[in-house]
Amino acid sequence: MPDGQATEARLRGADLLWRALEAGGVTRVFSLSGNHIMPIYDAGFGSPIEIVHVRHEAAAVHMADAWARLTGQVGVALVTGGQGHSNAVAALPTALASETAVLLLSGHAPLNELGTGAFQETPQVEMAAPLCKGAWLARDAAGLPAEMARAFRLARSGRPGPVHVSLPTDVTEAHASAAMPDPADFLPVEEPVDAAPLARFLVGAERPLVLAGPSLNNPEGRAALARLERGSGLPVLLMESPRGLNDPSLGDFATCLGEADAVLLLGKQLDFTLRFGRGTKARFALAEPDSALVARAERLLGDRLALRLDAAPLAAAQALAGVATAHPAKEWAESVWSATAHRPAAWKDLAGRRGAPIHPATLGAALQPFLEDAVLVADGGEIGQWMQATLRAPERIVNGVAGSIGAGLPFALASSAARPGKRVLAVMGDGTAGFHIAELDTAVRHNLPFVAVVGNDNKWNAEYQIQKRDYGANRAHGCELAPGTRYDLVAQGFGAHGEFVERAEDLGPALERAFASGRPALVNVMIEGLPAPSLKR
Repeated sequence: MPDGQATEARLRGADLLWRALEAGGVTRVFSLSGNHIMPIYDAGFGSPIEIVHVRHEAAAVHMADAWARLTGQVGVALVTGGQGHSNAVAALPTALASETAVLLLSGHAPLNELGTGAFQETPQVEMAAPLCKGAWLARDAAGLPAEMARAFRLARSGRPGPVHVSLPTDVTEAHASAAMPDPADFLPVEEPVDAAPLARFLVGAERPLVLAGPSLNNPEGRAALARLERGSGLPVLLMESPRGLNDPSLGDFATCLGEADAVLLLGKQLDFTLRFGRGTKARFALAEPDSALVARAERLLGDRLALRLDAAPLAAAQALAGVATAHPAKEWAESVWSATAHRPAAWKDLAGRRGAPIHPATLGAALQPFLEDAVLVADGGEIGQWMQATLRAPERIVNGVAGSIGAGLPFALASSAARPGKRVLAVMGDGTAGFHIAELDTAVRHNLPFVAVVGNDNKWNAEYQIQKRDYGANRAHGCELAPGTRYDLVAQGFGAHGEFVERAEDLGPALERAFASGRPALVNVMIEGLPAPSLKR
């Protein structure tokens, strides 16, 4: 900590916590109140940091996740201890797999009562640790500001990810004096990156691919990738889908990987989404800060791993963009762009199809005009894949490599907070909508408008399609949802705008009314329950 830093007078630990978060640049905290964080709520009264008070702790973490992806800041969730904490932990795998800088702050039973059967005494740190880059129990009020700076640095450093700190009530209630960290103390210290070896790796290949990981789906990351693509003339593909090579938003990308002779993984893990490097004879280069992931790649690739660079994904992308030169393989680049842009010609005929039930491609065609300057949230099983295949937007949030559904509504709410005045369109299935539909109440209370479109096919369609394919339609069971559920009426009950659409020709007017309402809105659309599209040419 810098010498001469101003020291706060004796304050409660909870007061020091808020001041530290403010020093770290936090403007919003996503939270659900509870006994163990009442001192923190009291200290936050009048703070410039807004509390977005949610209906479920997992939703608070999902909101912090989406906020971090869109702003590049650390997303902060604040929940109570015990069951409140365990509810929040359920959302951590999504943030971990999406490599999002999230800080989960959880109230905790007091230190002086641990081991005595304290109210909601729970092994919170042990519960969160496997799903975080770091997790610990705060033990001293005076140390809270420094611990917040440490948590922020850890969440942002190297390969970003979630961090957890448990806050015992006797720590947040205790009085102490502490120096506030400098804003720079909240930022990781990154070593300069020499990206010349990566540039030479690409130039030396005839058919190179550059694959970026999900941690680069934020403002700085997208800017660096766009700059790299312009400088090199090569496609730079962001991979963040659990469908991996079969990600419908990447068209027939799987064919390109099979034809490539060199693959640069720019913060992209070598995992199941790349079939562990199988199905291609290409040589690989890694820009990877995690030694365990480097060791895994060495085991999977053997002598095909040609280059390793110890660098954080963002730093590597920025450095490579700075030295990239135009690659001569223009025909190869064009073939990759053509493959990833491939969509079946028959979809054009579906764009204007009328009647019922509504084909997912027809729904996508109706939604695209609303996305010119908007944030797209795509969640759910089969409907999520259809929307990722048919829709394009300047900014997109999907459920990520973890493949867990249900975060769509919290993602949309946080997107509205992060992008005030912009359209936010969230598309999800009827199964997905059920997870956090009560967050419509949160959106109404906090005046955070967005339009949620629920593709309603009366089933858990992804599971149904798996059962039908692997065991036969006559053995599919446990996938049914109530037919024709009126999610639009549920939305109206929370004070949101609701629309019900059964015929394709009614989609446009319903969407216009939903966006024009200026309120959180839900459009309940009866669709065909089709399997996700296969885009292999």
